[in-house]
Amino acid sequence: MDKQVDAKQQIDTQQSKIFVNNMVESAIRIGLLFILIVWTYDIIKPFVIPVLWGAIIAVALLPLTQKLEAMLGGRRGLSATILALLGITLLVAPFVLVSGSIFDAVTHLTDVVQSGDIKIPGPTQRIADIPVIGDKLFEVWSLFSTNLEKAVTHFLPEIKTAVGTMASLVGSSLATLVMFIISLAIAAGFMTHSKACSEAIGTVAVRVVGKHGEEWTTLTAATIRSVLLGVVGVAFIQSMLVGAGMFVFGVPAAGLITLGVLILGIAQLPALIIVAPVIFYVFSTQDTTSATIFTVWVLLAGISDNFLKPMLMGRGVDVPMPVILIGAIGGMLAAGIIGLFLGAVVLAIWYELFVTWLKLDQDETPLEAAQEDLVEAKD
Repeated sequence: MDKQVDAKQQIDTQQSKIFVNNMVESAIRIGLLFILIVWTYDIIKPFVIPVLWGAIIAVALLPLTQKLEAMLGGRRGLSATILALLGITLLVAPFVLVSGSIFDAVTHLTDVVQSGDIKIPGPTQRIADIPVIGDKLFEVWSLFSTNLEKAVTHFLPEIKTAVGTMASLVGSSLATLVMFIISLAIAAGFMTHSKACSEAIGTVAVRVVGKHGEEWTTLTAATIRSVLLGVVGVAFIQSMLVGAGMFVFGVPAAGLITLGVLILGIAQLPALIIVAPVIFYVFSTQDTTSATIFTVWVLLAGISDNFLKPMLMGRGVDVPMPVILIGAIGGMLAAGIIGLFLGAVVLAIWYELFVTWLKLDQDETPLEAAQEDLVEAKD
């Protein structure tokens, strides 16, 4: 009897040692794997955003690449390069125009300040008649037009904050332009080798999520095209329409206003937030006819998203605007201006995949799903 007890204790002791050894070995392996993942992420971190954005652009432009490829006799690389160069041109031209407008405005303001010949026209009674904010706006405007030195002294903290924000915005815009150019070059490579990339992604998707992997990759591609056209594309068109009116009627800082409209458009906020004050300014500085024409133009441009979105953001994908808004704002806070574009697309993809997952067959248990996947893998 004592021998049996001793043998059992020895077995228990041996099992405890084995368990402890296994736990230690597992902890060491997990720790080493975690360190490897952290080091790997630190290495590839600078490339994550441009590669991810390049992949999104490639998915969105792939149908156009295929059409151009057919026109060029099957030369996929040439068609992808042409689209990438065209995209770079469409990005650089407005950026140069907007930057030139901002630079001219800053240069003119600097020259006026240095010369000491600063004349700000006083507000008209129309400003005072504006509901809610009219009286306060009239008072501040009058202070700047009659006693600029006192006004600057009074609002110096706000002016410093605004100037710092503007400088930061311009610097971020330049970095974003460079990032876009790099992403377009990466997108050209993805589009050139789209078949191999598609097969690799399909294999990984099936491996990760099972038999629904191909369906989810198709849904992801459709979501990317829908959001990129229906959100980013609409915001770009709307900002160009508003900007055209600003430049034609000689509104100061037209380039900066155009950029602001683009940001608001992507964030799903109304362009009238920026446009409305400009309308009041034009009415107070220009004749009634010009101001009326300008108002009609920018108001139509400001509401153009109401009929552009149904045209471009359809095709079976319906992403709620709060999802786009949270993605755009969160992306901008995390990665700057390029995150404004990227966040909206990424969050929309996750939303669509989550909704699709909820709609899967509820009668199919995880065990049954795993068995079906195993049978399909063997076949």
